[in-house]
Amino acid sequence: MNHPAVNDLYTRVWRTPSPAPQGSLLIVHGLGEHCGRYEHVAAHYTALGYDVFGFDHFGHGQSPGARGAMLHELHYLENLGLIVDWVRSEQRSARLIMLGHSMGGAVAARFVSVSMRPLEGLILSSPALDPGLNPMQRVLLAFLAPWAGGLRIPNGLKLEGVSHDPAVIKAYETDPLVHDKVAVRLVEFMVRHGPQTLAKAGQWAVPTLLLYAGADMLVSPAGSRAFAQAANDKVQAHCFEAMYHEILNEPDKAQVFERMDSWLRAATV
Repeated sequence: MNHPAVNDLYTRVWRTPSPAPQGSLLIVHGLGEHCGRYEHVAAHYTALGYDVFGFDHFGHGQSPGARGAMLHELHYLENLGLIVDWVRSEQRSARLIMLGHSMGGAVAARFVSVSMRPLEGLILSSPALDPGLNPMQRVLLAFLAPWAGGLRIPNGLKLEGVSHDPAVIKAYETDPLVHDKVAVRLVEFMVRHGPQTLAKAGQWAVPTLLLYAGADMLVSPAGSRAFAQAANDKVQAHCFEAMYHEILNEPDKAQVFERMDSWLRAATV
């Protein structure tokens, strides 16, 4: 069901039929997409007894703003704090788990690393801890960022790297709420904050499940590998070596859900 906007951001709630939810799951979507692409994730977890919450980032989906825009460096982090406050006011269980994918995973991980709000758990799906820019792109970013942070450019995502499932790619291409723009400032956020998040891995305080694609063509899996190697025992990590970027939309996504489900069950013990 749709829900009143939070700070003008479009929000959704999928309620479990269970009168006593296992917890709440907050989905933080990736670049260019929207929370509506996670209907199957919401259906899976409402069936397991979770209330699921979603929202569209500023400049995405049904939220306001120029497509791919980020108004200032902490814009998405501050909005996520307001969304968490909203979920806390709506949830029927004290347990809140955040699920961040790709760019949303980078935002979610940074949110946790600076302790913006308390969470009971974090799941990262192919987080953009290293967006995979080549040397020329990094030089261009360094040139543009100081004076053209608001400039929106094509995001350059290789659609064939979204998933091995042609139906997923077709749905992505024809989805009117999906766009291909990104602000220079948003790219800079990922490039700057990824290493800062990595630097906090050894002091990680929130139970976290890191799941990433070994054959990722949209972000560099090296960022996730580096985080997993540096992290303390609060973090469990697994690489799906043959999968493409959207591990929750791969033909073998059941493996991913099984990992998430078992981690969530263990976390309730």
